[in-house]
Amino acid sequence: MLSFAAPALAVALLVTLVAPLVLPRTASGPGWWARFAINSAAGLAALGAGLWYFGRDGKVATYAALVLAVATAQWLAARAWHN
Repeated sequence: MLSFAAPALAVALLVTLVAPLVLPRTASGPGWWARFAINSAAGLAALGAGLWYFGRDGKVATYAALVLAVATAQWLAARAWHN
């Protein structure tokens, strides 16, 4: 199970740590632990949806959806549309 979740957790951690360098700074956003949890949940949901849709793990389309889901979750959690 850890090998299934590892890509989602790694991408979530990387995006959470790099986001302050890329996205505008907002004072009202949640802390980094909350953003990491939100990103992890979005990534695991994308991997789960890919497993359900394709019937197996490891498809490139699933990993593309993982990156898109985590990036979108980070953008929403950081409230980046306000700036």
